[in-house]
Amino acid sequence: MSRPGNQFNDIPIHTHVAEARSVGNIRALLAEIVARLEKLDASGESGMIDLHSLPFAPGEYEQLRQTLGQGEVSVRIEAIGPSEINETRFPGVWWVTHYNVEGDIIADTIEIAWIPEIIPSQPEDVHAGLEKLQAKLNE
Repeated sequence: MSRPGNQFNDIPIHTHVAEARSVGNIRALLAEIVARLEKLDASGESGMIDLHSLPFAPGEYEQLRQTLGQGEVSVRIEAIGPSEINETRFPGVWWVTHYNVEGDIIADTIEIAWIPEIIPSQPEDVHAGLEKLQAKLNE
């Protein structure tokens, strides 16, 4: 029964949450990650998946982020542009995102490795750091 002056009370209202239409990318991608993680576990062989090259359906990218989750380690590197390296909730699986100086994503990868390639110091950087520290000590 409607209240006087409100003709819309008797109209049934149903809500619908749109779900992303997956074309199977997430399941296939997780299977690829498992295969690469098996290689890392068995032989130490690392691998990388370029997320920009994949045809995600609407919502799949976010679904992948949610599925992999956040692990215990997070690293931010400031170089030409910032880079964010996040361990997922699955050790050995890292989400690596590189940005340009404007903040646009220029590379977005999943790395399956003991530690992502970008994190270890380069030999020339270690040598330069040693020289700087020696100079500081000699001041």
